[in-house]
Formats: sequence, C-alpha cells, structure tokens
Amino acid sequence: MTKLAGKVAVVTGASKGIGAGIAKALAEAGAAVVVNYSSARDGAEKIVKEIEAAGGKAIAVQANVAKEAEVERLFAEAKAAFGSVDVLVNNAGVYRFAPIEQFSEEDFRWHFDVNVLGLLFATREAVKHFGEKGGSIINIGSVATEVAWPQTSVYTATKAAVASITKTLANELGPKKIRVNNIAPGGVETEGTHTIGVVGSDLEKEMVAQTPLGRMGQPQDIAPVAVFLASSEAGWVTGQTIFVSGGLQ
Repeated sequence: MTKLAGKVAVVTGASKGIGAGIAKALAEAGAAVVVNYSSARDGAEKIVKEIEAAGGKAIAVQANVAKEAEVERLFAEAKAAFGSVDVLVNNAGVYRFAPIEQFSEEDFRWHFDVNVLGLLFATREAVKHFGEKGGSIINIGSVATEVAWPQTSVYTATKAAVASITKTLANELGPKKIRVNNIAPGGVETEGTHTIGVVGSDLEKEMVAQTPLGRMGQPQDIAPVAVFLASSEAGWVTGQTIFVSGGLQ
C-alpha cells in the first residue's frame, strides 16, 4: 500500500502502544516516519528496525514534547533526515487514575504539560514545516470525555482540551491547507494499560461491558484510521473527532 508514498510523518510518543502501531501503519502505507520517544530509546529503536525490516524508512528521535527546545530539535532532525514534514500525529500522552482526594498540583502539571502543552508545541512546529503545501495533524484524544469514568478527572480534562483545540485549529489552519482531526480511542490494551493495572482489573471489565463490540481495543484498531486521516482520501475531513471505541461513547 503506497497511499502515503513521498510523505513524511512525525509520530510523538511512538516507542510503544498506539503510537507504535500508528508509526508502523504509516510506514506500511509508504510514509517515512520519525519515531519520537521521551525516554524509551530501546522501544523506539525496535519500532524503527521493524519498519526498516518491512522495507520502510524511519528514524528514532528523542524529545520531551513538553519542552519547547526539544520539540524544535525534533522537527529540525525530521527535516534533516527526510527533507520535509507532511503529517503530525500528536500521540504522546500520560495518564494516572486516582480519586480526586489524591489529586495534586504535580498530577495536574504532569498531565497538562505533556497532553496539552506538548500537543501545542508540536503543532506549532509542524505548521512551520508544512509550508504552502499544507498537511495533516492527527490528535489522539479519548472516549473518556464522553464516558466520564470515575477517578480520571485530570486525564479527562486534558483530552477535553484536545477535542476543543482540534476544532479551533481546524478553523484557524484550514486556509493554510492544514487539516486537523482527533481520534478518540476507547479502552485499548497497551504496555501502558498493563503497567498501571487497567488490564485485568474491574475497570477493564467495566470498559468491556460498556463496549458494544465486547472487547478491549488493540493498537491495530486505531492505526488504519490515522492512515486514512493522513491520506488524500481524507482531503475533505477536518475538525472532526472520530470515535474508534468499539461503539463505546
């Protein structure tokens, strides 16, 4: 499949989980991919090797998206390696679920610095690099904004911000031929959801029970939608939140 042949995509937080799945799918569709990571170098290099083994092009670039200078360097390295940038997937995100009684200023700043500020920094740099040809920005939100699970107040607030930012920037950037869309996954089995104990928990059972298709999602359920939004097939699609959640909403 070569629907993204000649395109260059930056995927933030792509060393594992949904980001890794999207990075591999974009490469399979023909894009050269910048696999961004914050600390998981081994994971990012593994994804690059998998892409290259399948005949694709990719590099791994370390950058904390919550740090302005590091985001600028991320895009500079993307341009140095591949000459341009056409697609940005704002996937990097963090989450910690806890009762509101345990909420702290640190929790707030950690979530918002990565999930919101990082998205804005990356988007700003992408717009600079897209130039006159335009481009596609794909944000990764969450069905949590609709389901409102208990103990997710801070995380859900960041994803509500992502949804609003998507609509605002679609209006702002449309005249520059830049499309901005938001994918809102449901519960997805990833390294992260294993690490924090969602998989195998009562929360997972609740998610599955509320999901019409009756299972947790997988990264490969999300990735094809990102490929579509990155491609010319979605040339008339912008400002949208697409729920990829097995019917959970």
